[in-house]
Amino acid sequence: MESALLPGIGTQVVIPVCAIVGIVFSLFQWYLVSRVKVSSERGGGASSPTNNNNKNGYGDYLIEEEEGINDQNVVVKCADIQNAISEGATSFLFTEYQYVGIFMIAFAILIFLFLGSVESFSTKSQPCTYNKEKLCKPALATAIFSTVSFLLGAVTSVISGFLGMKIATYANARTTLEARKGVGKAFIVAFRSGAVMGFLLAANGLLVLYIAINLFKLYYGDDWEGLFEAITGYGLGGSSMALFGRVGGGIYTKAADVGADLVGKVERNIPEDDPRNPAVIADNVGDNVGDIAGMGSDLFGSYAESSCAALVVASISSFGIEHDFTSMCYPLLISSMGILVCLITTLFATDFFEIKAVEEIEPALKKQLIISTALMTVGIAIVTWTCLPSSFTIFNFGAQKVVKNWELFLCVAVGLWAGLIIGFVTEYYTSNAYSPVQDVADSCRTGAATNVIFGLALGYKSVIIPIFAIAIAIFVSFSFAAMYGIAVAALGMLSTIATGLAIDAYGPISDNAGGIAEMAGMSHRIRERTDALDAAGNTTAAIGKGFAIGSAALVSLALFGAFVSRAAISTVDVLTPQVFIGLIVGAMLPYWFSAMTMKSVGSAALKMVEEVRRQFNTIPGLMEGHAKPDYATCVKISTDASIKEMIPPGALVMLTPLIVGIFFGVETLSGVLAGALVSGVQIAISASNTGGAWDNAKKYIEAGASEHARTLGPKGSEPHKAAVIGDTIGDPLKDTSGPSLNILIKLMAVESLVFAPFFATHGGILFKIF
Repeated sequence: MESALLPGIGTQVVIPVCAIVGIVFSLFQWYLVSRVKVSSERGGGASSPTNNNNKNGYGDYLIEEEEGINDQNVVVKCADIQNAISEGATSFLFTEYQYVGIFMIAFAILIFLFLGSVESFSTKSQPCTYNKEKLCKPALATAIFSTVSFLLGAVTSVISGFLGMKIATYANARTTLEARKGVGKAFIVAFRSGAVMGFLLAANGLLVLYIAINLFKLYYGDDWEGLFEAITGYGLGGSSMALFGRVGGGIYTKAADVGADLVGKVERNIPEDDPRNPAVIADNVGDNVGDIAGMGSDLFGSYAESSCAALVVASISSFGIEHDFTSMCYPLLISSMGILVCLITTLFATDFFEIKAVEEIEPALKKQLIISTALMTVGIAIVTWTCLPSSFTIFNFGAQKVVKNWELFLCVAVGLWAGLIIGFVTEYYTSNAYSPVQDVADSCRTGAATNVIFGLALGYKSVIIPIFAIAIAIFVSFSFAAMYGIAVAALGMLSTIATGLAIDAYGPISDNAGGIAEMAGMSHRIRERTDALDAAGNTTAAIGKGFAIGSAALVSLALFGAFVSRAAISTVDVLTPQVFIGLIVGAMLPYWFSAMTMKSVGSAALKMVEEVRRQFNTIPGLMEGHAKPDYATCVKISTDASIKEMIPPGALVMLTPLIVGIFFGVETLSGVLAGALVSGVQIAISASNTGGAWDNAKKYIEAGASEHARTLGPKGSEPHKAAVIGDTIGDPLKDTSGPSLNILIKLMAVESLVFAPFFATHGGILFKIF
């Protein structure tokens, strides 16, 4: 067969160069954010008139100066609050990583022992799995290299989450201070900070994977089947860390949020983020550890797994058999192109257009999605035509299927556009600019019960179109290129991950900025600006979750296909009892997992509510603002609860594939994976959208931007109290259970794939006995 236009040496240069460009761009954005000074020096770098020629003009008069308020105090207060949030977030993540580190080492040993025992730790070469005439490296080598790639993925995932949290806590007060000059300036700081995280994560994930492949190649040589089987550990490491980050961070943030809202807003009738509320710092810390660190690890896991799934299938297709390195690296080349496309897209938000009014914020973020998708379509076409031969064969359950390069282009493009559709449907159901959320807000007239009913109905309804989009993407990509098609469709959806993450991280940064403005006692005009940024951020966070869930569905299906091939199952027959019992148990797992995470938030919130009440009742002068609350105790309650409560759900997900594979065998396990995928996706979408809609219905009433909203308000009215209760119920749904479910379906699939050789050799003990 003919080779690709881009030679192997070109690929060796293009991938690392694109990754390094991404890292340099993110550091440059960090530098631009750092020019906003958070210090009490008069003016600082933030308002020196010499910078007046800058498009994002730094020489404007501050509102504070016009209103004659002493602005030094405000800056000092902002800096203090920022430090408190940053310290809380860092200490929580370090505590979490200590526990996760122990798990990481234990699980690495488990991978080595299980995979090594496949051939009784023999060091002799053995016939390849898919081509018995050839000799491949021993199973012991796969065990060692899988363990190494697992640790690499885990460490990269942890670093991704930690760096994201660091930049978010660095940028929150800077966004608040820039809001004094106008909503456009604040938007740019928040968005640039999100871009730092997006590009660092996308580039790091790509670079580490690329380096790992090249280092492993030194040992494996021509045995690409063994090489890419060992690389799957990278995806497992990424996702297992993401699970603990998502669950732990989600419990932390929602325990604080629910505690702060129920006592502060409902019982004491004080505003959100009021400095008198003892849980307010814990609430703001939670935004960073859950929504930023957790989300970063989660999307990194999706990215690593979809790359690994595509590489595994490609290694036993004509790319791997003929050792065509450029075609083999097609998944990595798509991600490289994605970094360049997102870089151009980011400039549209920060440099080419300037936001002047509050109404322009949400459209600017939506344009990011549309521009990146449109440019990426062209990018995929370029990569496909330069990096693939015009026709090649793809492994399809034992046979080789002939595929044309334009068919593969359509597979990636269909994933990319399905992602955009899911993003827009999510936005329609969770943004207060559209009727679904306005209907939910309207239902608050008759109390909290009708609000809850309307919100649940909205969540269930919002599942319909995303599921059709995923179904069409699966059908098209499988018809053209079998399981490889589905893997690259997932990669297509994640190819604009840098922009997706920038939009997603922007939300919590704006939320924190609003909190800091309230705590620092800034004027209501500034709070209105940060609220507008935050409301747009809420919707974009929901869009980010939609992307994460949609890509998780495609990724886990691709991993499922790779697992079925690796475990040598010819067909998964639903009518056999072994498969059907797996299917029905697998469909139950997301409910069990959701029950665990919801109850964890509930019990942690209970402790938080009691502590906040205790402080209001026992600290004299707290309500009047004369005394300072004890923030540290609330931070400690959230930290302790989340560390303790993240272990059972984590154990459920990690142990299920091992127990099922060992005792019931690969056929039952294939049923469990299929069942968990089918039910998990539905629950995840409905939970995320229900929670997002309740949150924005509350914000709709608070903002009072339309005649309809003003009839429901103001803050403290009965409809507003009903909306707060809905928002509080939705918190664990949208920030703990919903987003964690996509990790459940991916993680079980990738874990099954990594342990497939062991399960195929030694699994199904019970069925062998009986």
